[in-house]
Amino acid sequence: MTDKIPPMNESTVPGHHSTEDRIDQVVEYLKNINGVLVAYSGGVDSSTLAALAHLALGERCVAVTAEGQTLPARELESSRSTARSLGIRHIIIPYNELEEPEFANNPIDRCYHCKNGLFRELKKLARELGLKAVAEGTNASELTGHRPGHKAAIENGILTPFADLGIAKSEIRQMAKYLGLPIWDKPQLACLSSRFPYGRTITVQGLQKVETAEDYLFDLGVSQCRVRDHEDIARIEVSGDDLHIILKHMDDIVGVFKELGYTYITLDLEGFRSGSFDIAIKAGTRE
Repeated sequence: MTDKIPPMNESTVPGHHSTEDRIDQVVEYLKNINGVLVAYSGGVDSSTLAALAHLALGERCVAVTAEGQTLPARELESSRSTARSLGIRHIIIPYNELEEPEFANNPIDRCYHCKNGLFRELKKLARELGLKAVAEGTNASELTGHRPGHKAAIENGILTPFADLGIAKSEIRQMAKYLGLPIWDKPQLACLSSRFPYGRTITVQGLQKVETAEDYLFDLGVSQCRVRDHEDIARIEVSGDDLHIILKHMDDIVGVFKELGYTYITLDLEGFRSGSFDIAIKAGTRE
């Protein structure tokens, strides 16, 4: 990790806790546990948790990434790179979430079925490694949304230090920045299964299709995007800052997406937002 930057002013952090206080709280939470396996995707939350667990426990902390069908290849490589920068032991395990009962059917609690199976595998690995607990990076900001995966964490006895301590997403980014993590401002991640409306069967081919589409947009220079798959329609979500990239390369995007099998290629005027399919849950519909 790089040298620390000066701490942020306390008034910029929710709850008026300083960044150093928050770091100390998480380290204190973890340090008396006899070994922790961190569920590690390489995103900001799990990377910060892994860094703090490593600070608290040293070699008694292991970061584990599940190489599943819904994790984009670029994110798997990013997790490797970040783990190297942390100096933490990093293990990658195979995991096929499509084999979990109900997951591929894509119900509104899809994430529960995925996480339930994943936590089962992580707990088994933790026992094999002689580690007392499994921890994951759910934060306090996420607890009010549609989070069936958090239910799976609770049922499996998974530690959630950030949520338990009331630490919000903005605070985690400040901790990551303070610790010198290069991914402190990395855009929020979401597994590829979130690109499909609830009730649509998730297939390997469908996952590969949206991953290829998004990779193309990222290669054009887009910083954050989602390609929502409505069968023959691709609904592109990007931030306003990236809109000019889409418009500049509009004809090329249409050509590539049509080669992938989309008939209609649309730009969502509301722009990028996490969980846009969850709006259908609140409205009582699936589409």
